[in-house]
Amino acid sequence: MEAVAKSKIMSEQESLKSSSVRNRGGVQRVEGKLRASVERGDYYEAHQMYRTLFFRYMSQAKHAEARELMYNGALLFFSYNQQNSAADLSMLELESLEKSGAKVDDETLEHLAKLFSLMDPNSPERVAFVSRAIKWSSGGSGKLGHPKLHQLLALTLWKEQNYSESRYHFLHSSDGEGCAQMLVEYSSARGFHGEVDMFVAQAVLQFLCLKNKTSALVVFTTYTQKHPSIEKGPPYVQPLLNFLWFLLLAVDGGKLTVFTVLCEQYQPSLKRDPMYNEYLDRIGQLFFGVPPNQSSSYGGLLGNLLNSLMGSGEEEEGEEAQEDSSPIELD
Repeated sequence: MEAVAKSKIMSEQESLKSSSVRNRGGVQRVEGKLRASVERGDYYEAHQMYRTLFFRYMSQAKHAEARELMYNGALLFFSYNQQNSAADLSMLELESLEKSGAKVDDETLEHLAKLFSLMDPNSPERVAFVSRAIKWSSGGSGKLGHPKLHQLLALTLWKEQNYSESRYHFLHSSDGEGCAQMLVEYSSARGFHGEVDMFVAQAVLQFLCLKNKTSALVVFTTYTQKHPSIEKGPPYVQPLLNFLWFLLLAVDGGKLTVFTVLCEQYQPSLKRDPMYNEYLDRIGQLFFGVPPNQSSSYGGLLGNLLNSLMGSGEEEEGEEAQEDSSPIELD
């Protein structure tokens, strides 16, 4: 009896395997015909056929085949500089991912990043594509996209010298080292000599606002070691770099008194960018137990800190830092 059941299972597996092979063969034959149309320059006809086949596969729940066809078709159209057709098929691949409930995996993320890299950087289709891709990659968790996808997008934008957008995506990845190397290039290419410390300061503070202590430390260490205009430290010639170094130590300790004194002593450096104190308000809440939006005669960041010290004493431990991003929007 057991032998019969085993034989039946093996037979079913063979049947599924041969069915899969037949399907793959069918897809390859169809792709061959479509490729021939594109090579002849019949772009419109080929594009419409891809769309027809996509909806046919989707109606038959052949989601994997639909995605493979759209991905290869998009690459083909990109190779002939047919941007609109390629972008449309890229969107259909995303539609298949969304409707089929496909799981997020490295191969799919790499495919999405590849399509993104081939799109015209100035096209509205690229903006729409990346927005949907990030949303899908979050897996419905409400987070701001998968860190791996953000890393791949950041690398593409870095190659395009779109440093500002690249920095945004690096912030939502876990690649502090890549972010630092991009910032070194960004600072050297676009910044003034007196701003070398400000490029890394914004990144460190924003990583901390996203509760990512590890990447904050890596970006600071890598940037200060690799930037040609920064002398070896600590201590550093630039006061703002010394502040960041002390801040990263304080975040590990979680002592509110240290954080308060640090922010007070370095106010002249922190006033160079009005956003610094806003970031530090958030960091105080996350790591040192500072209450949000506390009114004070002192006003602003220092008022919050001093009121916390006088009112509730020293917090021994800040909120435990998490590696994943909190839902905070950063420019």
